[in-house]
This record gives sequence, C-alpha cells and structure tokens, in this order.
Amino acid sequence: MLTSLQIKNFAIVSELNIDWRTGMTAITGETGAGKSIAIDALSLCLGERADANAIRPQSSKAEISAQFDIRSLPQAQKFLSELLLDDDEQNCILRRVITRNGRSKSFINGSSVTAAQLKELGQMLIAIHGQHAHQLLLKPEHQLGLLDAYAGHHNLLSAVKAQYNHYQKLQKEHTHLIKQQQAQAAKKQLLEYQVEELDEFALQAGEYEQIEAEHNRLSHSQTLVESCQRELMSLYEQDDQTVLGQLQHSVQTFSELSSLDKSLEGISMMLNEAAVQLEEACREIRSYGESVEQDPLRLQEIEERITQAMALSRKHQIQPDQLAAHHTALKLELDGICSDNARIDHLEHEIAEALHAYHISANQLSESRAISADKLNTLITESMHELSMENGRFAIELVKENDRRPNELGMDSIDFLVSTNPGQPMQPLAKVASGGELSRISLAIQVIIANKVTTPTLIFDEVDVGISGPTASQVGKQLRLLGGSTQVICVTHLPQVACSGHQQFFVKKDVDNDQTYTSMVPLDENKRIDEIARLLGGDSVSETTRASAKELLTVQRCA
Repeated sequence: MLTSLQIKNFAIVSELNIDWRTGMTAITGETGAGKSIAIDALSLCLGERADANAIRPQSSKAEISAQFDIRSLPQAQKFLSELLLDDDEQNCILRRVITRNGRSKSFINGSSVTAAQLKELGQMLIAIHGQHAHQLLLKPEHQLGLLDAYAGHHNLLSAVKAQYNHYQKLQKEHTHLIKQQQAQAAKKQLLEYQVEELDEFALQAGEYEQIEAEHNRLSHSQTLVESCQRELMSLYEQDDQTVLGQLQHSVQTFSELSSLDKSLEGISMMLNEAAVQLEEACREIRSYGESVEQDPLRLQEIEERITQAMALSRKHQIQPDQLAAHHTALKLELDGICSDNARIDHLEHEIAEALHAYHISANQLSESRAISADKLNTLITESMHELSMENGRFAIELVKENDRRPNELGMDSIDFLVSTNPGQPMQPLAKVASGGELSRISLAIQVIIANKVTTPTLIFDEVDVGISGPTASQVGKQLRLLGGSTQVICVTHLPQVACSGHQQFFVKKDVDNDQTYTSMVPLDENKRIDEIARLLGGDSVSETTRASAKELLTVQRCA
C-alpha cells in the first residue's frame, strides 16, 4: 500500500508531504484548487510520460517521491529482487525527477532505472481509475480488457499471445522468402546457366596453373632439348676440353699439391665435391633431355583449354586462375536460392501447425471468457439495481469469430449491452445509456473488477461525475466496503462519497505575492463536518448544513 507521497515544485505545488493510511481516503477541495494534483504527481512517479510544463514556474525541476509497504506483495518483491533493487523487504521508494529540458530521471530504492521499469513496477502497486473511464467503456478493446481482468486468466492470455507471435514470425519469414524468391527468379536463371557452363568446363582448383606450366613446357620443348644437348656436350661429352675434364684435372693438381702443403687439402676436397656434383648434374640433364615430350596433339589440346578458360574469365570479369573458386561460389549461391524454395515449402507446413496451435489456445480463452462473462453479467446487473437503476439489465455479447484474422487477443469480438427501462431491448451501451447511467455502470464495473484484481491500492479520480442523491450514497457505500479489503483513495465532489471515507483530506489554494500555492491537509472530525457542510450547501456553511453533514457522516459510516 501507499504510505507516503512527497511532491516538490510540481504544477502549483511548491512542497507537499502526505502520509496515507489504510481503508478509504476521500479527497475534496475547492474548485480549481487541484484536487487531482496528488494523483497526477503520483502517476508521474509511477512512470507516466514526463512533461516539462508540469514543473512549477520559476523552478528548475520537479521531484516526486512515493513510498510503499510491499510486505504482502510477492510479485513486486520478485521484480525488485530480479533487478537487484530489494534493499528493504518492507518498503519500496519510487522517485521521479523532471528537468526544464524535458528530460527525466527515474529511481527505485535510490538506484537509477528506466521509466519503463518504473511503470512496470507501478502497475503492481496501484491501479488508477480516471474520470474518463466511462468514455473508455464504449471501446471494444477496453471492454475486452475489463472482462479479461475480471476473469484473471493471465496464463491463457499469455499462451494466445505466444502462439500468435510465433505464427506472425513464421508468416513474416514466409512473406520475406516469397518476395526474395520473386526478386531472385531472373538471377536464378542466370546462375543456372553460368553454373551449367562452368560444370561443363569443369576446371579444377589449381588446374589452370598446371596446364599453363605444361603449355610452356610443350611449346618450348625443342628449345629445351637442344639446349640440354648443347650444354651436356660442353660439360661432359666432348672429346676434349669439357668442363668436367678441366675440373677433374684441377682436382688432381691440388691433390698432389696438398701433399706438399696441408693447407691446400680443403681446396682439393671442395674441387672434388664440385666434380662429383657436376657429374650428377650432367646425368640429370641427360635424363631430362630424354624425357622432354614433343606432343603437338597434347599442345593443341592444352591451348584450346587455356583459350576457353581465358574466354570464360573475361565473361565473368576475373582472372583465369580464379575460375575454379568462382565456380564454387556460384554453386553455393544457387544452392542457397534452391534451399530457400525448400524452406518455403517447410514453412507452409509450420504455419499450418502454428495456426492450429493458436486456435486451440484461442478457443480455451474464449471458453474462459464466456464463463466469466456470465458471472459478470449478474454482478453488474445487481450493481445497477443498487445504483438506482432498478430495471436495468446488463449483458456481455461475446462472439467467437473462427474466420477472424489471428491477433494476440484471440478470436472474440465483444459488445456491452444494456437495457435501462422495462420492455426496452438489450442494445449496445453507446446507444441507450445516458451520461449519468454510463458513469454509474462504469463505476459498478470498476468496483467489481477492483474486488477481483488484487491491486493493493486503488485510486478513483472523480469517477462519480454525473451522479447524485441516493445513487451517490450507494457509490460511497460500495467504495467504503471496498476500502475494507484494500487501500482506496477517492477524489470526489460529492458529500455522500466523501462521508464514506475512513479519513478525508482537504485541498485548498492560496495566493501569496502573486504566487499560487496548493496545500492538502487531513481533516479532524470538526473540520470534516465543516467540509461536508460546504459540499452540501456550497460556500455558505450554516448550522443546518453542519447538522446535515454530521448526520450524513453517521449514516455513511454505519452503512
């Protein structure tokens, strides 16, 4: 529950500190004094959108802080624990600061958080019912939300939403692949032609380098053979003056000289090794010369393949030695397009399965809604009778549309029907209910929903607009009854509702040195009687209105 609220430099509030109690708290005040200002500030503290215009004139920033007792709120405790913000198991402090540049800062237990996190926690702590709630009541999506809140089938809603999101994800992928397939149709045809052409040529990795080397060898085979023979004659095979013969002569000379000077032995050994190496080289030259092929047919075959490779490389605008790698890349791209087609076929099966699973969850949600709608019809009809609509009847028209396009809220369309007079047929709420009747029906629904939903603090901001007399008295009794099980804060202009509160605050506006100040003070018994008398008689408070106020307080408390 809300235990305290501190407001600084917000709207016409300079500084306001309020301590809250259990039960029902009524807030009344002068016209224009800002009875709802504490609620507006609290909404901002709970994560609503910040506006620099809310800052008090001549102030640089506004600051709102709210403290809550969370001992009986396991969901809030879990939220704080997951964010490592559970400094105090008993209390939780929310704070919001808004600066002139429109920026805001949010804090939970002194730690900086996002406004979204502040709002998520705030929804676990307080439910605010505004004065325009009866207007929302005419909107189908709001009607469905009220029914779901009463039914409390959060698991079913989550299941439908999850199935819908999965279905949507598959649909988006399918649509994307179809568009991609259409865009790639021409490219696929080109790739198929290119890959088929390269498949036919079948150039292997490293092959171009090999045939290029072989082409060089075959095209110069005559030169290679003749040069080998010539050099072999010079090195080894001439009758006299060969390089090998001269080297062997030098080996012999230095071998003899080394017997005279040992320091020449190294030269003799090197020359001997050179002679051995030269003789081995000559054998290799002879072997190579004998192995060189002169094959015109093979040369022609290689030249044709090189010519074809060069033609293909020009067509693909790459180097010939890159053809094999390019061929592999084109095949992978073509395989990717073909796999997309296979994925489309598989997706269509997955989509059908996802849609079937969605319909199962949506049907379960529809059944739960129908059961809760029957209960809610009875409760709201009974409440209408208590709110001076003795002949009123209420019904929720819930239609399951099996052919409806899937959405995260299921397959149901909804309409709130009402009859306010005997013999009048049930018709949509917007067509038959007057403003006052709509306010009463809205309030009845909110009280019933509030009884069902375990929000620790409920705020009703002038939801009693358009009602008076006995109806107002009954509204006050219902809110007081609700305050017996949860904290209720009600901003009202009706004395009957104000009298029903377990305690009451008075909001007033003062002007000092051309500055406006709003204050909010708790009322003791005597001051409360005076305030109720003011509500009953306008600005004029007499002994008669005071007596009526005292009697009304007694009646509403005993109700």
